[in-house]
Amino acid sequence: MIQALSELWPILLYFTFTLLLLAAVMFASSLLGPRTKGHSTHLPYESGILSLGGARVKFANHFFLYAIFFVIFDLETLYLFAWAISFEQVGVTGFIEALVFMIILLVALVYLWRIGALNILKRHLPEQR
Repeated sequence: MIQALSELWPILLYFTFTLLLLAAVMFASSLLGPRTKGHSTHLPYESGILSLGGARVKFANHFFLYAIFFVIFDLETLYLFAWAISFEQVGVTGFIEALVFMIILLVALVYLWRIGALNILKRHLPEQR
């Protein structure tokens, strides 16, 4: 227990220093920050344009497809690269786990293909000549 604490003291020191710095910055901001009270202070403002209309805007549902494609193609590569590096250490058990992982992602890709998500995505991409 004492050995574990002696190895963790830099992390605890960093955490403490970070909390103290955060408190100091928030305190300095409250002392030095502007104190304006007016009508325009409470209006929503983004990119130099006052907002018009309501906040409830409907988005097309194809945006969730981009997230699913990202998970399938990019994160799969990340995990499989880490698995390939440690292939000798994980052995057959690691190979089976990686195979199960790839099968789950393949099922997700087949699902997207079956519902026509690949065609929907194709319609929203800019044309390449």
